[in-house]
Amino acid sequence: MPRDPYEVLGVSRNATAEEIQKAYRKLARKYHPDLNPDDKSAQKKFKEIQQAYDVLSDEKKRKLYDQFGPDFEQAAAAAERGGFSGQVPPEFGQFDFGRVFTGGGGAGGPMPPELEELLRQFTSGGSPFSFFGGGTRRRGRRAATPGADIHHEVEVPFRTAVAGGEVNLRLVRPGQKAETIAVKIPAGIEEGKTIRLRGLGEPSPNGGPPGDLLITVHIKPHPNYRRDGLDLIARVPVTLAEAALGSKVDIPTPQGVISLKVPPGTSSGTRIKAKGQGIRGPGGVTGDLYAEIMIVIPKQIDETSADLIRQLDARFKQGNVRADLEW
Repeated sequence: MPRDPYEVLGVSRNATAEEIQKAYRKLARKYHPDLNPDDKSAQKKFKEIQQAYDVLSDEKKRKLYDQFGPDFEQAAAAAERGGFSGQVPPEFGQFDFGRVFTGGGGAGGPMPPELEELLRQFTSGGSPFSFFGGGTRRRGRRAATPGADIHHEVEVPFRTAVAGGEVNLRLVRPGQKAETIAVKIPAGIEEGKTIRLRGLGEPSPNGGPPGDLLITVHIKPHPNYRRDGLDLIARVPVTLAEAALGSKVDIPTPQGVISLKVPPGTSSGTRIKAKGQGIRGPGGVTGDLYAEIMIVIPKQIDETSADLIRQLDARFKQGNVRADLEW
């Protein structure tokens, strides 16, 4: 049997619609599946919270629940079919249902107002006696309107977009105090992608489900790394000696620091591939990392060093290195 929705949301039975909505939002932020992707118990709890809110945020459902308890939906369904379960709610006391067919009151007086109102709901405002047949048929109920979505944007560091993390979002709703929501950023998210947090939008104007919170993610550029799909391109500075003579250089990656071998005679712009050291995508697929070599020349060179460079240049006789440079 489902738990009491008042107990689930932690509100009193005479709580206002605003208090119910406030309690729901607080719990939804805590147990939302998108904010607790690896927590099965939180996902189960959120489903229970959503079901409780669906009952208490709808004025008619709430009234039926208060009258019939957990079986209110069966009672409503029986009324829709023009039947009745025969179980008299205790609020109606010793009322004689047989006298309803004659249009009279009960043994203790006229029809209780609770029953009259309940029957009027089932007959869309018609005579309460048509509930038992022979009266005007109930017209279709207007569908509840979902609440409006809230759109927001957030900028995250490049590293957070690649490895995943959490950012705090300051949300201001019309007529309410600002609130801070901790949003989990999934690993590998791309520029312009949207995170949807269901049920955290605006409330419905007529008892429908609340809207969603849609967060568009923008990524700050990194001074040394950029991405191409799931691949990472890293600009790796090396000295003249490391490039000319060959070396091993340490490079930080999302999976940790790796040692990359730079072959002798490596020129600036050369890309060296480190397989599987890129961005982890859906399904466990991981891209590669490409180290783009950049030879760093000292800004100040003394005359002795300059003479050695000239001798080295003359020794190799490279000729016109820009011979293939065309527009």
